[in-house]
Amino acid sequence: MSLLMAFSIVLIVLSIGDVVSAKTKAFIPSVFVAALLFLFGFWTFFPEDIVALAGFQTPIVFLSMYLLITHMGTLLSIRELAAQWRTISVALIGIVGVIALTMTVGAAVFGFEAAVTATPPLTGGIVAAIIMSEAAAELGLESLAVLAIITYVMQGFIGYPLTSLMLKKEGNRLIGKFRKGEMKIAVKDEKAEAETKKKKLFPQLPEQYRTTYVILAKLGLTAWAAVAIGGVAEPYIGISPFVWCLIFGVIAQEIGFVEQKPLNISGSFGFLITILMAFIFAGLARATPEMLIEIAVPLAGIIVLGVTGMAILSMTLGKFLGYTKEMAFAVALTALYGFPPNYILTEEGANAIAENPEEKEFLMGEMLPQMLVGGFTTVTIASVIIAGIFVNFL
Repeated sequence: MSLLMAFSIVLIVLSIGDVVSAKTKAFIPSVFVAALLFLFGFWTFFPEDIVALAGFQTPIVFLSMYLLITHMGTLLSIRELAAQWRTISVALIGIVGVIALTMTVGAAVFGFEAAVTATPPLTGGIVAAIIMSEAAAELGLESLAVLAIITYVMQGFIGYPLTSLMLKKEGNRLIGKFRKGEMKIAVKDEKAEAETKKKKLFPQLPEQYRTTYVILAKLGLTAWAAVAIGGVAEPYIGISPFVWCLIFGVIAQEIGFVEQKPLNISGSFGFLITILMAFIFAGLARATPEMLIEIAVPLAGIIVLGVTGMAILSMTLGKFLGYTKEMAFAVALTALYGFPPNYILTEEGANAIAENPEEKEFLMGEMLPQMLVGGFTTVTIASVIIAGIFVNFL
C-alpha cells in the first residue's frame, strides 16, 4: 500500500465518522464510528501498519502529542485551574469508583490478576496499559497482557456514546437557560486584560511577526523545555513528560511567551489532531477476533463494573459540589479516552445543539474547561500513578 493510498483510506474513515456524527446531530459520535470502521478494516483488508504507512509514525505522533498538550496548557490560566478544583475532585472520585467495584466484585468474579491488570488502563491512557501489559508479559501471562491493551482500546466504545449523551443533555439544559437570558457568555474585562498583558514578562509581538513559523517555534521551545526539565527531574519526581508539557503551557501563556491557542492561530491544530486520532485507532490492529473471544467476558464485565462505580461516585460528589449529574459523569468519563476525544466530543455536542456561533461559544465556554481538566487529571496524571502501584500486585 502506497503512502497516499494509506493516507487517503485513513482520512476517509475519519471523514465518514464526521459525516455520520453530523447527520445524527452527534447522537453517534464520530470517534465511535471511526473506531468501528478501523476494527472492521483490520479484520478484513487493512494492513496492520496502515496508520504508519499513511505517514503517521512514532516521531510525528509524539511531536503532535507534545505540541497539542502544551497548546492545551495555554488554554488554562492558573486562575482557571484553581477555579477547577471541583472538576478535579469529581474526576478523581470517578476513578475511586472504578477501583472500588473492579477490585471487589470484579476480582471476585473474574479473578484478582485480571482485575489488577485491567483496572489501570480503565482509569486512563495508553501509558498505564503498556505498563500493565509488559508486566503481565514478563510473568508469562499472555492473555492478561492482551487484556490490558484491549481494555484500553475497547473502553472508548462505552465512553464515547455515554459522554455524547451526557454532554447533549447538559448542553440542552445550558442552552435553554442561555436563550431565556438566565445565563450569558462571560464578558471579558478588556481593561483588566490589557493590564494583565502589560504585566507579562514577554510583551505581545507585533502582528507582522506572529507568523506560523514564529508561533510554532515558541510552542516547540516550550515543549522542549518541559520535556528536558522532566528528564532532569525524573529520578526525583516521576511525572510524565506530558504533564510537564501541560504545566509549561500554562506558565508560558501566563508570562506571555506563548499566545493562547497557538495552534489555532498558526492553522496547525486540525492536522495535529488528525495525526493523534489516527494513532489512537492504530491500536485496534491488536484486537483480533480470537483475542476478543478469549477475553470477552472479563473485558466486558470489568468495563461495566468500572463505569458503574464511576457513575455512582461522580454523580454523588458532583451533586454535592453543584454539578448536574450529567456534567459530573461526563467529566469522570474522560478517564476512558482523555485528549483529544474529550475535546472532539464536546465540540460535536456544541455543534449539534447551537444554532449560531454565539451559542456554540457559550456552550464551549461552559463545558470544555471541565472536560479538558477532567481528562488531564485522569489520563495524564492519575492513571500512570495507579499503574505504578498496581503493577506490584501481579
